[in-house]
Amino acid sequence: MTRILTYNILVGGARRIDQITDMIRAAQPDVVGLVEATNPRVVTELAERLNMDYRMSGEAAHPMDWHIALLSRLPIVESHAHSRPGALSKPLLEVTVQEEDGQELTLFVTHLKAAFRNFRGGDAVRQREVREILRLMEAKQGTPHALMGDFNSIAPGDRLKGSRLLRYLVLQDEYRKRQPQESIGNPYLDFVVPPSLRFLDPLLRAIPRSSFLSALFDEAGSLYAARGSMRLLRRAGYVDSFRFTNPRAWGFTCPAKAPAGRIDYILASPELASRLTDCYVLTEGNGTYGYSASDHLPVVAEFGARVATHLDAPQLVADAAT
Repeated sequence: MTRILTYNILVGGARRIDQITDMIRAAQPDVVGLVEATNPRVVTELAERLNMDYRMSGEAAHPMDWHIALLSRLPIVESHAHSRPGALSKPLLEVTVQEEDGQELTLFVTHLKAAFRNFRGGDAVRQREVREILRLMEAKQGTPHALMGDFNSIAPGDRLKGSRLLRYLVLQDEYRKRQPQESIGNPYLDFVVPPSLRFLDPLLRAIPRSSFLSALFDEAGSLYAARGSMRLLRRAGYVDSFRFTNPRAWGFTCPAKAPAGRIDYILASPELASRLTDCYVLTEGNGTYGYSASDHLPVVAEFGARVATHLDAPQLVADAAT
């Protein structure tokens, strides 16, 4: 069995390395994809603590210079960092590992752009990124591979608890004014609301205080949330590991302190998805609560021995798309 974990550790995680270690170690993963791995020292320390090798997409020049990393207990065969200025807002990290049975497995780790202040929450920007990622992954078609990370996107069919997210953003807005340095990387109200809609600020702050307005906002938020980027990946044949194994569970991953939406994914190619046995969101580990480690919760997927033949793969993909 190969166990994969994806985790956005929030702006490098330097002050939360113990908590991040607890969360990862609780899952006992073979491979870990790290998003917002902006601090090489943290990546090195995590690799040493977990007895893993690692690869990074690059050296961050400043705290907001988002980079990707991958930790692996399995032997690393090769790795590539794909930088595509103008097409990708952040590098795509590609790492091939050798599983215990000797087969090779390629993992792609991504962090799609938030751009929430753009039209429809920036979905057009992320669709452009997804098209480039699909192009980069074409070389691995027909082989087991996965794409994981922070997609900043809601999947088709998923719900968004907009009022819960709004309440969190309002609190973060207030905290940011008091402790600007401590809130770096955390979303806040003006980060999400376009400038043209700032006149709605008093109403947005009032919504979380009303159960009626919150219910309306939840419905509106779920309708408004664009899902084009995730739809592109689904149409390309990639299986949403969590949704396939948990058809009805919320699976919210962010924000960890008030989970309101599922934006962190492990998407498996049909060849890998035929081995999928479980996928879950980790809310605590070794006595550490997820919200104390990051603003995201990690997602874990387990892939066992092949449980379906290649003839089953098209049907599996079709089932996942429904």
